[in-house]
Amino acid sequence: MFDARLRPLIDPPLNAAGRHVAAWGITANQATLSGMVVGLGAAVCIWQGHDLAALGLVLLSRLLDGLDGAIARASQGSDLGGYLDILCDFVFYIAVPVAFGFRDPANLQAALVLTGAFALTGVSFLAFATIAGQRGMETTAHGKKSFFYSTGLAEGAETILAFVLMCLWPEHFNAIAWAYAGLCLLTVVQRSVMAVDRFKSATSEEPLCD
Repeated sequence: MFDARLRPLIDPPLNAAGRHVAAWGITANQATLSGMVVGLGAAVCIWQGHDLAALGLVLLSRLLDGLDGAIARASQGSDLGGYLDILCDFVFYIAVPVAFGFRDPANLQAALVLTGAFALTGVSFLAFATIAGQRGMETTAHGKKSFFYSTGLAEGAETILAFVLMCLWPEHFNAIAWAYAGLCLLTVVQRSVMAVDRFKSATSEEPLCD
């Protein structure tokens, strides 16, 4: 929901940092994988009850996730980079609620529902991207990407915000998780309605989608 609006604010400093990091010989894929490892470290901290450490690692993980794209733009991106980026994102997204579920049995139901909601959101996102790519659809709303990024109510910025709130107030995890799972499911409905509108014809009539 907010990702496209935030891009004009975050892209200039990220791109500048990406050029410097690329000059040091660090690749986009290394940044992507580092972000995933840091994100898993955040999940371990959540599991063990180290909430402030988890918060710091969550933010660092997402900084690395944003930096990988900037490095790719400053050097040379690849299809493998796009694959690793989305895979590592969802490893992180799923690890956080799973960690809260391991932390406290009282969190299990909400953690399970949120994990399932993330899975459905991911499926709708990737299915839309696959068909959009086959039809030659393009968008620049989220910057230059390896494949089509469809917008939705629950995107990266909203997920980061939800995770930050969980780390700051872990005692309210259930309420936050249920609310965000609902937002994820609304995103699946929203994207499905968009798919009906865009894909109802046998072939694409509008190859460009901004």
